[in-house]
Amino acid sequence: MRQKKDAPLRSDAQRNRERILEVALAELTLAADAPLSMIAKKACVGQGTFYRNFPNREALVLEIYRHEMQQVAEAATELLGHHEPDRALRHWMDHLARFAMTKAGLADAIRLATSTPGSPAKPGHTPVTSAAELLLSAGEAAGTIRPGVTADDFLLAIAGLWQLDPHGDWQPRAARLLDLVMDGLRAGTSGR
Repeated sequence: MRQKKDAPLRSDAQRNRERILEVALAELTLAADAPLSMIAKKACVGQGTFYRNFPNREALVLEIYRHEMQQVAEAATELLGHHEPDRALRHWMDHLARFAMTKAGLADAIRLATSTPGSPAKPGHTPVTSAAELLLSAGEAAGTIRPGVTADDFLLAIAGLWQLDPHGDWQPRAARLLDLVMDGLRAGTSGR
């Protein structure tokens, strides 16, 4: 009996899928043309399980990108539940920096997956933009983030993240850049 396309996965099937994504992220970040058979083997799943989840390289690469972006977006709500809005935003920016470095490492794989005629388009940034809007609005309401900053303003201000070398010592540079952005976002607020 076939499972419906939108039906939730069994827990073992979900674990297999997540393991494939984890291994594929690591392998494709190192080499955009990493063999799918090697990814399946390192994920400890058979070829059938692998291809049932990801029928081709393009589907795998785009799902990694979508999955990582969704993880970053979901972290915003979780962080707001545990921190003041400005601290939640700063912690979330660290998540975003890690995503930027992952995306940079996957850039070749994403380019290969979306460059052939008829291939799917790269997913949009909507989840990340929505998360930024949520955090900025919460900070503005709390008086810890200057009023009127849009998600587009914010993403433009942190665009330097995508210029960092993911294979170098990017963490200290990212932290300095993000601290500068936070200082600007806090400037002139009533909450500090």
